[in-house]
Amino acid sequence: MIEETVTIPTPAGAMETFTVRPADGAYPPVIIYMDAIGIREELHDFARRIAAEGYYVLLPDMYYRRGHERYEWPCGEEMLTRMAASMNSLNNALVMEDTGAMLAFLKTSPAALPGPRGCIGYCMSGQYVVSAMGHFPDDFAAGASLYGVGIVTDKADSPHLLAPKIKGALYFGFAETDKFVPDEVIPTLKSALDDNGVTYRLDICPGTEHGFCFPSRASYVETQAEKTWVATFELYAKRLTPKA
Repeated sequence: MIEETVTIPTPAGAMETFTVRPADGAYPPVIIYMDAIGIREELHDFARRIAAEGYYVLLPDMYYRRGHERYEWPCGEEMLTRMAASMNSLNNALVMEDTGAMLAFLKTSPAALPGPRGCIGYCMSGQYVVSAMGHFPDDFAAGASLYGVGIVTDKADSPHLLAPKIKGALYFGFAETDKFVPDEVIPTLKSALDDNGVTYRLDICPGTEHGFCFPSRASYVETQAEKTWVATFELYAKRLTPKA
């Protein structure tokens, strides 16, 4: 594995980004949009796992506008308040601005194959996966959203409204019980995707709650977490692997 921390210039400043690829050479790129807890070794391990499948992975620090914010889980009330403020400092417009900067970086990186890109996001970033697929349809061919929040809202920038623009394929892994995903979200999302002919797979993972993909969480369910990895890698293999 080749690991590097790079600084990607954005309109808002320098965004520190962990990168990893299997070896020298160029690979299809995948962007990880982090969960609310933010950058930590657990996410680095996720990046390494994706890279081991043959991808060049970017893991940006999405909280860079607030400085070098780092959180732990479980955390106390004070840290939880700070974490919530960091999460709420982001929105679709800002994250898409950062995504544009990452795509520009990838176009100049010798480690990135030209062609389709992939992305994956957890928790707060499930919405950013859908937004990226809709805002940059000619770049992103595959996206995975794991127990994503904010995908369907009553706001004008609700990601599900971008369904008419999406050209790539999506995988959704929702928890069976998730207090952060209202009951109307999944039916509304499915209708938007179906009405616009978007290719997708949507799983409601039995016996799970929000956070079930992270081994450090009490809600971790290994069997279901592994199923989401399998589904994600199957999607990437179909959509990102260069054709001979």
